[in-house]
Amino acid sequence: MRLQDKVAVVTGGASGFGAGIVRKFAEEGARVVVADLNVNGAHEIAAEVKGLGIQVDVADGASVAAMVDVTLGAYGRLDILVNNAGITHYPAPLEEVTEQDFDKVFAVNCKSVFLTAQNIVPVMKKQGQGAILNVASTAGVSPRPRLNWYNASKGWMNTATKAMAVELAPQGIRVNAINPVAGETPLLKVFMGEDTPEIRAKFLSTIPIGRFSEPSDMGNAACFLCSDEASMVTGVCMAVDGGRCI
Repeated sequence: MRLQDKVAVVTGGASGFGAGIVRKFAEEGARVVVADLNVNGAHEIAAEVKGLGIQVDVADGASVAAMVDVTLGAYGRLDILVNNAGITHYPAPLEEVTEQDFDKVFAVNCKSVFLTAQNIVPVMKKQGQGAILNVASTAGVSPRPRLNWYNASKGWMNTATKAMAVELAPQGIRVNAINPVAGETPLLKVFMGEDTPEIRAKFLSTIPIGRFSEPSDMGNAACFLCSDEASMVTGVCMAVDGGRCI
């Protein structure tokens, strides 16, 4: 029970990697807030883990502030934040991605980290401790062609993780990231453009361990980084990628 009685907020927690993190945290004793734009999905996963489901738009400051208010009203504290919510654009030459898609990717993948920090870091500073985990991507370390601006947003996330870590360490707040490789999540088809055996084989050929990542892989890595076992670990962007970035 490595997270016994910790209060954790997981954005994008209703599906994919987020749901895997939610389930692992609950298994390890955390009280989990499942925050997602998909409110029905959030309530469904929350009911499964006996947590709290909240609808949130992570790119909207008022919505993020309301999420934090509800969490503190329910549990009185906030120990762990997982910035997992994320989107991508369809594969395309970089000059053909629309301005609308670019803005949406950076609002959800980057601005959200700023907004949650604005609202949650003061809470953690007051408590004198906290753990923040950003779910980035191998795309931010070893970019794939035609996912250009998504790659850039995840590179931003890795840099933001290190900047946050060095600034917040004196306040007892640790900040780390995980860099997953493509996994069996709702975003996989978007990453690939289309889901065919040939395209899947092409993606898998870049992963030495020979399989896509699974939500449970992210849950296990996230649990360690957010637990007291990792009390000396901050500013790390951990590859959870089956060797893709070697």
